[in-house]
Amino acid sequence: MLEQFGIINPWIYTLGALMIVLAPGPNTLFVLKTSLKDGRRAAAAAMGAVMLGDSILIFLAYLGIAAVVKAHPMVFDCVKIAGGLYLAWLGSKVIWQTFLAKRFGKAKKEAGTPITAHAAAEAQPQKGSALKAFRTALILSLTNPKAILFYVSFFVQFIDESYAHTGLSYLILALILQTFSFLWISGLITVGADCLKLLARSPGVAKLGNTAIGSMFLFFASKLMMDAM
Repeated sequence: MLEQFGIINPWIYTLGALMIVLAPGPNTLFVLKTSLKDGRRAAAAAMGAVMLGDSILIFLAYLGIAAVVKAHPMVFDCVKIAGGLYLAWLGSKVIWQTFLAKRFGKAKKEAGTPITAHAAAEAQPQKGSALKAFRTALILSLTNPKAILFYVSFFVQFIDESYAHTGLSYLILALILQTFSFLWISGLITVGADCLKLLARSPGVAKLGNTAIGSMFLFFASKLMMDAM
């Protein structure tokens, strides 16, 4: 059916898009962390920011920004470094506030803080947590430098260049990817919010989860920084 819109091998694309969405990344990890700590409202704001950021990158990719980035590798490397530094800051913040902040008397309650048994027990998001989550998630999404090149290199494989309206083909492929993203992240939000009570009863589980999430942020940060070298 989609072939009439200039899309080649739509089922192969659909399967590939699904696998891409299911693969863990900093955006989904942040939404999950937000859901665990601040509940569904803040996580929904983070999800909206992720989808907005991805939509912006998809549109920029369509306009040909990826070609500019390829022509000027130093610009691409700078974006990688900026994204890596931001991820490193987020990961370090989670690790610090999980293990060291209270010890040094500097524990703070804010949107970027890790999940704790006390916060989970309260289950009451702080004022402005949704806005903070939205802002952080949008920055995370827009500082993902590989996304623009990915959208170009992946989408172009499934677009018939002889089709008169390739922009429509690109839009359909983007909508399929964003639909999968919405469904997957919505599921993470539901599971995360339902875990609040479990975390309230199990401080050790909360600490383990914080460590895993913080470590994953640091992993993605180091990978981006190494790619830029």
